[in-house]
Amino acid sequence: MTHGAEKSDSCIVPAKLVNKATTVAAEPVEGRRGTAGNAGEQTTVRTQSRSAVSHAQTRIREAVNRNKQEKLTALMHHVTVDVLRHAFFLLKRRAAAGVDGMTWADYDRDREVRLIDLHGRLHRGAYRASPSRRSYISKANGDKRPLGVAAMEDKIVQAAMVLILTPIYEAEFLGFSYGFRPWRSQHDALDALAFGIKGRNVRWVLDADIRSFFDTINHDWLIKFVEHRIGDPRVVRLIAKWLKAGVMENGLKIATEEGTPQGAVISPLLANIYLHYVYDLWAHAWRRRIAGDVVIVRYADDTIVGFQYEGDARRFLDDLKARLARFGLSLNADKTRLIAFGRFVARDRQRARLGRPETFDFLGFTHICGRKRGSGHFQLVRKTRRRSKWTAVGRIVEGLRRLRHAPIDKQGRWLASVLKGHYAYFSVPTNIAAVRAVRHHAKVRWYLSLRRRSQRTSLTWRRMNAIVAAHLPWANVLHPWPEQRFLVKHPR
Repeated sequence: MTHGAEKSDSCIVPAKLVNKATTVAAEPVEGRRGTAGNAGEQTTVRTQSRSAVSHAQTRIREAVNRNKQEKLTALMHHVTVDVLRHAFFLLKRRAAAGVDGMTWADYDRDREVRLIDLHGRLHRGAYRASPSRRSYISKANGDKRPLGVAAMEDKIVQAAMVLILTPIYEAEFLGFSYGFRPWRSQHDALDALAFGIKGRNVRWVLDADIRSFFDTINHDWLIKFVEHRIGDPRVVRLIAKWLKAGVMENGLKIATEEGTPQGAVISPLLANIYLHYVYDLWAHAWRRRIAGDVVIVRYADDTIVGFQYEGDARRFLDDLKARLARFGLSLNADKTRLIAFGRFVARDRQRARLGRPETFDFLGFTHICGRKRGSGHFQLVRKTRRRSKWTAVGRIVEGLRRLRHAPIDKQGRWLASVLKGHYAYFSVPTNIAAVRAVRHHAKVRWYLSLRRRSQRTSLTWRRMNAIVAAHLPWANVLHPWPEQRFLVKHPR
């Protein structure tokens, strides 16, 4: 975060919490009840596998603590059948199949035989990575984002490797890095940013976005970064195999000379390793050389940096461009902005009658310089980003079109689940009006959808309000004020 919080931020996650992260990550996919014949067996093997993973992570963590500067040269033996099994149960059960055409359910039918065979091939060096199946998803701006869907065995081995490598890199990563890490969420990053802007002398904010980051990661540099901490050549070779496996698109195999496939289990960890050496360590050293306050928050390839002085902000931006270019990366000029922002900027602009400062977006929220009711003191206001709001409404419209002739109760249950998911993320203080606006849009779209089912409908707004009250949950604030949660998690 800032000068005074550097040491404590890097130690935010206690050593024992990484063990618990594995347990918590496993729980959401364990809700399915087994049949009478195999429920006890599956519960037993999962418990044993979880215990084996916990034991392996503890041993790795102890080795890291004993040898903070030395490479870890013996890691592959931790990849046991129990670890592979636990990794298998962590995977999404309804995920799309890769080039092998195998789904989670297909693999589960002969799970133990397949895992034993996979374990043997891994340790004999006979395992081969398959190319990812290329698919595309639509982005909010209309573009297409390429995704790589890995084969089932590749997903399992990658998930196992994440379990093994996470304790190592959790001891390395810095406190202002929040993306794809255990016990760190998007709201933790938002809380840290809000706390820094309100608690430090921040007058300038740099909103930086790396252009096509996952597609432009340099393989050679990434392997060098991995080898800086990992001395087991078998682990390094595995990572190199995944990077060079290529992708299958329209029946043709395409070689991949750079980048990591978005959607691969291992990609978030590899991306964090890359940015740890390219950006985090560099930015941490850069801010220690200046006298003004600097606040840094990074989530994946999106970073927000707050500065006290404009000169520092502009020098940082120039130095950042040069730093990224050295490693084959560049900033997205359309999404990178340096703006005057903060409580002192808002005060000065109010006195000069210039209106509020510019706003910036981060993790789905638009950040605004506002004022508290009554006292008029500075208040960081966070509103749902307009694009995020209309994306949610568009999903509701599409879902209602698909369910138009379904019973009202079924439609209501689906709408309730969508709204609850929206509330869970966006129902923060200062944003409740925007969240309730989404509920209102859902109500109107549902009313119009029901009326279209019949030209002779007698549905009135009085009846519609009763249906909405019975099915759609009301929106309330679900998150505490950011500084309250931040101080509880980081009391030092």
